[in-house]
Amino acid sequence: MNKLLVLTVLLSLLAVSTEGFRMPRQVTDEEQGPLTMISETIKSYYSNAVDTVNGYVDAIKGLKIEEKAKNLYTDTTTILGTYSGIFQDQLYHLVYNQQ
Repeated sequence: MNKLLVLTVLLSLLAVSTEGFRMPRQVTDEEQGPLTMISETIKSYYSNAVDTVNGYVDAIKGLKIEEKAKNLYTDTTTILGTYSGIFQDQLYHLVYNQQ
């Protein structure tokens, strides 16, 4: 009975000690966990959104909208200045020529 007990204890110690020497498993791309997959998906959505916005900004800069807006403002103020001067002259003649 002593031999059986000693053999059982040694065998159990051998089983416990060999479990500690297991090599860690390397995760491949196909074996990603759910959190890794979710974070990768979020990163790809974010990078796609940033690339799209950068494309829109580059397209807007390519259209030279700022220059067109400045030109529109200048033309509008010139035209409005001319017509407001004409309106003031007409109003002046309407009011002061009634006498």
